[in-house]
Amino acid sequence: MATNSAKSLSLIESAKRAAAYAAVDAHVRAEHKLIGIGSGSTVPYVVERIVAQGPELNRERFFVPTGFQSKNLIVDGGLQLGDIDVFSKLDVTIDGADEVDTALNLIKGGGACHLREKVLAEAAHEFVVVADFRKRSSVLGEQWKQGVPVEVVPFAAAHVLRKLQELGSEQPKLRMGKAKAGPVVTDNSNFCIDAPFPIALMREPSTLLLEIKKITGVVEVGLFPRICKAAYFGNEDGSIAILRADGSVQENVQTKP
Repeated sequence: MATNSAKSLSLIESAKRAAAYAAVDAHVRAEHKLIGIGSGSTVPYVVERIVAQGPELNRERFFVPTGFQSKNLIVDGGLQLGDIDVFSKLDVTIDGADEVDTALNLIKGGGACHLREKVLAEAAHEFVVVADFRKRSSVLGEQWKQGVPVEVVPFAAAHVLRKLQELGSEQPKLRMGKAKAGPVVTDNSNFCIDAPFPIALMREPSTLLLEIKKITGVVEVGLFPRICKAAYFGNEDGSIAILRADGSVQENVQTKP
């Protein structure tokens, strides 16, 4: 008999798959030829659904990755690998998120890929995120407690930590590796700081983003305000919820197998 934790994990993975499938079905259309593929635990299901659209559509498409994980998924799926240096404008980018609020502001960077993720998000005509129900909140910081990811050049790490405290961050910390000694190193050879802020400051993510980016040594910030066109959340019961930038919300949408 499956344990409660195993059952919960299965439900969460089913939720991620449902959200990813629905997002691909709605936003990766036949006419789309240039597609950005993001990072995170929902993205394998995104690629799985795109592959299922068939070789006739996919042979004319190029897929631009945000990092090592998505590059491998593209290659392993038999899809054509593209590069942002060649394709600076994309039809659509689909990515995961660490947290999404009711206004479709995002926190990203739990995997320390937020610089490349933001480039691909801004390069796309449509930027869409997929997540499970645990990533949905009323305000940023409500669910994601680790803090705002801030990519910094290594030389400036101590300086940035001090400046983040002056901005109101509660105990910002250099992110350390779990399977290595020392700090996490991004795909761009930088360090990553996790900077928790009070909810009051998180209510204005655009303002907070600008203040953090003014700090010398900051490369990019994992706040994504006013850029997401739609967010798809997989629920525990297999249904999905869809939030759109126009303010519309669909709850308990039944998904296709």
